[in-house]
Amino acid sequence: MGLVVQKYGGSSVADAEGIKRVAKRIVETKKNGNQVVVVVSAMGDTTDELIDLAGEVSPVADGREFDMLLTAGERISMALLAMAIKSLGHEAQSFTGSQAGLITDSTHNKARIIDVTPGRIKSSVDEGNIAIVAGFQGVSQDSKDITTLGRGGSDTTAVALAAALDAEVCEIYTDVDGVFTADPRVVKSARKIDWISFEDMLELASSGSKVLLHRCVEYARRYNIPIHVRSSFSGLSGTWVSSEPQGGYSGQGEMPVEQALISGVAHDTSEAKVTVVGVPDKPGEAAAIFRVIADAEINVDMVVQNVSAASTGLTDISFTLPKSDGKKAISSLEKAKQKIGFASLRYDDQIAKISLVGAGMKTNPGVTATFFDALSNAGVNIELISTSEIRISVVTRQDDVSEAVRAVHTAFGLDSESDEAVVYGGTGR
Repeated sequence: MGLVVQKYGGSSVADAEGIKRVAKRIVETKKNGNQVVVVVSAMGDTTDELIDLAGEVSPVADGREFDMLLTAGERISMALLAMAIKSLGHEAQSFTGSQAGLITDSTHNKARIIDVTPGRIKSSVDEGNIAIVAGFQGVSQDSKDITTLGRGGSDTTAVALAAALDAEVCEIYTDVDGVFTADPRVVKSARKIDWISFEDMLELASSGSKVLLHRCVEYARRYNIPIHVRSSFSGLSGTWVSSEPQGGYSGQGEMPVEQALISGVAHDTSEAKVTVVGVPDKPGEAAAIFRVIADAEINVDMVVQNVSAASTGLTDISFTLPKSDGKKAISSLEKAKQKIGFASLRYDDQIAKISLVGAGMKTNPGVTATFFDALSNAGVNIELISTSEIRISVVTRQDDVSEAVRAVHTAFGLDSESDEAVVYGGTGR
């Protein structure tokens, strides 16, 4: 008997019918001889609705109370799902993140898991129960307060439990049939990927692909936990994310021996751009700027420094960061303006990032030229460029993102010749 961890997203449990459908799939997995641990997200757009409600009550929500509010959504889902499973004649027990042993640091709204002690979960499944765990949440090791892991944190909860319980596989159920070469909401001709490496999936996730959270993939790679991304709305085999091609747990057929040159195109509209204007071009200035950003606990993505003007000895430094941290970044930098000595700040939240990801890009000439030709032919202007061995990213205007993604996707021959990709549910909000 193997142990399987399954995670169901908000669109999968959006209403009573969805919860009952998910319960039947879980029970079927149990009947196949597996021990089952399930991680569940809040129903539908519940989390977004709670965030909106908090904003109406208080413009600046307290971190501790905000986490207490947001975790209510997952607790509702886990209890309802346990009830649905019991109505099918199987025993189920629901657990909050803290009851499941998810120990985190003390950072509210984006806590990181530092330990997993799943004793109660293991005891429950050993007794024959199906364990239902509320995703997205844990408990602080120091303060003992409830914490949340940030948006998409249920994926991380599932992989962390799979690693701690030595599960055979972590199945992530969502509203699409797997990982696609682009967001099927934007590119209807996107093609499903049968297998993708942890490295390529990390790049896609960090570049804006919403199927898996990058922290979840990072955790899975560290503990070598195979992830099977599937739809809860169909019985189709999905996408395997692992260290090497495999038929894997689902019994699917042979995987390709060599991965394709280009894995996919990702886009992200959740970032903003900050430009620090008139920075003295001398050692230590960039360090001072990004020390301020680091002290504010803000993650920076792309960074570009212009060539300094010979007449003034000043330069501009631009970087991208999450929109949600934009106000905090500007406020922190303004406080340090006199000490650093820059002239002014510019903030732009109407940008989008487009990324091309593929394992063989560095050793294949012409990839960069084809990428930029596609954007040029689509009339898309580029503002920033960043590259790695398996990724090229550019920043464009947000209004151009859909056209740009479709143009690049077609230019690299990623369009599917079969039926259009299906998005079964979810608003994409």
